[in-house]
Amino acid sequence: MKINVEVDCTPEEARRAMGLPDFTPVHERYVAMLTDTMEKGASPELLDQLMKSWAPMGEAGMTFWRKMFETTGRGG
Repeated sequence: MKINVEVDCTPEEARRAMGLPDFTPVHERYVAMLTDTMEKGASPELLDQLMKSWAPMGEAGMTFWRKMFETTGRGG
């Protein structure tokens, strides 16, 4: 037996139905801070630190991506 249930709702409605927390204010604050930093002219050191924090495994992850892009750029 196969039963299909189709639910038509917005992401907000789905979040509420599943009881998940609303992180909209946190997300808006984060985006505002990031935008403000970029508009003020972020230093290269700040951008480097930001990219390292986003990369999986920190510096090791950045090294992996750097090597991959260098290899791709050389065509082999």
